[in-house]
Amino acid sequence: MIADALRKLELDEVPLATPTGRLVGASGLLLEAVGCPLYTGQRCQIETVDGSWLDAQVVGFRDKLSFLMPFKKAAGLTTGARVLPGSDKLSLQIGAGWLGRMVNGLGEPIDGLGKLGGDFPLEMQPPRVHPLKKKPVTAPLDVGVRAINAMLTLGQGQRVGLMAGSGVGKSVLLGLITRQTVADVVVVGLIGERSREVREFVEMSLGPDGLRKAVLVIAPADESPLMRIMATELCHSIAAHFRDQGKNVLLLVDSLTRYAMALREVALALGEPPATKGYPPSVFSNLPQLVESAGNGENPDGSMSAIYTVLAEGDDQQDPVVDTARAILDGHIVLTRELAERGHYPAIDVAASISRCMNHVISKEHMQAARALKATMARHERVRDLIPLGAYVPGADPVTDRAVNLHPHIEEFLCQGTKEAAPYLPCVEELERLMA
Repeated sequence: MIADALRKLELDEVPLATPTGRLVGASGLLLEAVGCPLYTGQRCQIETVDGSWLDAQVVGFRDKLSFLMPFKKAAGLTTGARVLPGSDKLSLQIGAGWLGRMVNGLGEPIDGLGKLGGDFPLEMQPPRVHPLKKKPVTAPLDVGVRAINAMLTLGQGQRVGLMAGSGVGKSVLLGLITRQTVADVVVVGLIGERSREVREFVEMSLGPDGLRKAVLVIAPADESPLMRIMATELCHSIAAHFRDQGKNVLLLVDSLTRYAMALREVALALGEPPATKGYPPSVFSNLPQLVESAGNGENPDGSMSAIYTVLAEGDDQQDPVVDTARAILDGHIVLTRELAERGHYPAIDVAASISRCMNHVISKEHMQAARALKATMARHERVRDLIPLGAYVPGADPVTDRAVNLHPHIEEFLCQGTKEAAPYLPCVEELERLMA
């Protein structure tokens, strides 16, 4: 009797019919389907001419028409092709076995080292933390870059942007930070960048030792915009998981601008009107949601610091994405082409950069020395163009004379080789000696 009841229960769970939709349109990035109810965010499978299935996701609808976007390049689609609704959620399990691995935006391994698994479920959407429960930023973060450690000190749990035009050294500086930063876990999102840079970043920036404690989420420029969006959100989810496990996590995203561009492609394909420089309004509402998922959580033992590269198109620091990032992040580090052309690396413009958490994590003496160096640089800037012309006459102003004399030492202090280590405490001591 019990066996009959169990058999009946199993039969009741078997669906009498499988809801199937039909593909009725394909235009650019967007596919159109009818015939079965679909909800936004749901995954689907679309049949191709050779009998294989293409994975896609519902991104919108109008009346009975559902808009889908494929994860990979759409080829071999025909009108009337079957569309099968997928499961409600993509099930991913995460654990310590993810360290040292490389995945795509769906969490699928791409390094050829076998399947990934773990003991904890991983949500694709980054978790939200109540603002009153977030652990405050109270300890400095040693990133191993002298100009940042001394003049723009970051805190554990801070979110900061590296802002610069193309070819100024954002990725090189990011690699230096990756190697030098003191962290238990490093999560790297390579979003929308050149595929050539992926292997270079792994072998040159991370190295074997850095890779052991890192998780790489990769979606190069030839991936679909949906994959770039999902990869960016996935690396935040991974970093949040290790943060909530009590680890000190460093999240690196290269770049936030490519994420915004992917959002723009999807929004424009759905018919959203462009606003500022072609970016629809939804882009500027999604950026804060992403960034707010970074930072510290409720666990007092863990932290999650985030560094985003932001591309200033045409070296325009008023670019809408740059301006938005500057407003929603806890600081910005500006790299200028002028310094790079002078051979000053890293090309960090200390005067134009700021760390909003610096006051909370450094000593009074450190703050006074950093302010004194900034004032000295500003004083030298006033007479910099006069010195080559011979128009500057020493002796008229002792403060300006000191600024001119200290300038070569300041330049040397702020420069750093790509293989040179600069721990936090020695940087602070050298700064205080320089400005004594």
